[in-house]
Formats: sequence, structure tokens, C-alpha cells
Amino acid sequence: MAASECTKVRLWRWRRNPLRRRSDVIEAWVVLCGWLLALIGGVFGGLAAAQAVVRSAEQQRAESHRVTAVLVKDAEDPGPARVTTDHLVWATVRWTDQNGSVRTDEARVPPNMKAGGKVQVWTDRSGVLPKQPLTESEILLHSVAGGILAGAGSAGIVLGSAWVVRLGLERRRLDQWAAEWERLDTPWGWKTG
Repeated sequence: MAASECTKVRLWRWRRNPLRRRSDVIEAWVVLCGWLLALIGGVFGGLAAAQAVVRSAEQQRAESHRVTAVLVKDAEDPGPARVTTDHLVWATVRWTDQNGSVRTDEARVPPNMKAGGKVQVWTDRSGVLPKQPLTESEILLHSVAGGILAGAGSAGIVLGSAWVVRLGLERRRLDQWAAEWERLDTPWGWKTG
């Protein structure tokens, strides 16, 4: 028989077949359910993670506001070896919060800024200086990335579990074949393997 005449039988585990075993049917259901659950779990896990990122970013944005702070002492130049991507350095600043209390904390300021210079910083209700709230495009980027990672992670867990079940079925099938060969070899008085 030529290679072109040989047809591949698709979905053989689902068709009636004298060679089909019960474990083949179970394996087919495990694979089908694993892929469906991975798809559904990945979509819902990704959407839930994306919504959580958006809610968290919007909450941080709602609780943060800008204040004008005064630099307590000169900001140092970090030198070329320690330059950051935003070209800012940490320095001590002082500001007055909404309650009229004077607060002091570390904030990111331009390098070589002199003491007494004014800088805009972000603060929240408790007076802590959080990072600047995310912009709309940053929220979108973070939510998409978080959703993809969470969706892929949840789908990976489901597919990994299905793979482990398939390995167990394969091990059981091999044990059954070994026992069957042992049963067939014994009456003849010789071993095939």
C-alpha cells in the first residue's frame, strides 16, 4: 500500500471500533474537557484579572492628588553610573496635607535641585507619597498584560492537570497490556519479551 493511499483516521476514540478501549474513551473526554475548561477558564481568569487591575488603578487614581512640596535639602546628582530611566533622584520633601499637618517624606525629584525648591508630588489620604497614578494608556497596558498572564496561567493549570490525568491513563493502559501479555505468554511456556 502506497503512502498516499493510507488515510488518517480522525477522531477514532469517538467512533465505534473493536480496538477502542474504555480508557481511550475516557482519555478523549479528558482531552475535550481539558481544552474546553482551559479556554473558558483562561477567558474568565483573564477578564477577572484585567478588571482587578483596572479597579485597583482607578482606586489609586481617585485617592491620590498632587501637592506642592518643598525640598528640605539639596538633591544630589547620582552620577552617570546610577542614572535611572526617568532621570529623577530620591530626596526629602516637606508639604502640608489637607488637615493642615506638616509632613516630610522621600520623593523623586530632578537631580541637582536646591533646597527650598518647589516640586509637585503625589499623596493619598494617609499622607503617603505613592507613585504617580497610571494614565489611561498605562491602565490599558497593565490590564491587558495582567489579563493575558492570568488567562494563560489558569489555562496552563487546567491543561497541565489534563496532561497528568492522561499520563495516569497511559500508565494504567501499559500495565494492562503487560498483564495481558503475561497471561498470554504463560500457557505457551515461553516469554515474548
